[in-house]
Amino acid sequence: MNREIADIRKDYELETLNETDVAQDAFEQFTFWWNEALNSSIVEVNAMTLATASGSGIPSARIVLLKDYDKRGFVFFSNYNSHKGHELENNPHAALVFFWKELERQVRIEGTVEKVSGAESDAYFFSRPVSSRIGAWASPQSKIISNRNILEENVKTFSAEFGENIPRPAHWGGYRVVPAVIEFWQGRSSRLHDRIQYTRQPDGNWKVERLAP
Repeated sequence: MNREIADIRKDYELETLNETDVAQDAFEQFTFWWNEALNSSIVEVNAMTLATASGSGIPSARIVLLKDYDKRGFVFFSNYNSHKGHELENNPHAALVFFWKELERQVRIEGTVEKVSGAESDAYFFSRPVSSRIGAWASPQSKIISNRNILEENVKTFSAEFGENIPRPAHWGGYRVVPAVIEFWQGRSSRLHDRIQYTRQPDGNWKVERLAP
């Protein structure tokens, strides 16, 4: 064992999390923590790990950015033809993880995935900078390319074709993770962390339970 790695540790002492103190609705609790994270010094507070799996169950994960959330779920955008896009088409289940180390907190989300409406995808796409809109056309996301010149030439080609009137590609849009389970994790001393889990019930309400760390 590499002791230099194994001995890396941090004791967590900032906050506590108790069943009696949390909201009964998971989204209300997320909003409370989200606002505290926004008001902290976290860089890219909306960065989250997205885990997907193939139809045969082989997992993959990457960082994406949260772009919206409401009581329907958590929204991110991507190329539908990307690796994650193909996995979500074949296996529409996913997990998200936010890690806000400055607050010693994690939020874990598990659920099903659906595409957002075309209107929602349009609204976000046309709010993006011109360069990002061109990028959605220029990058055959997750495909093997011989060199970076491919991307740069694609940028030139699509820029000349569209100018600044860039339509949203049919292969690009939003996904919504519809949560079945949301867990709020607060770091505590000696690895005896607080974990409060919300499980959505058939009537739409949430069952709130404590998990052992």
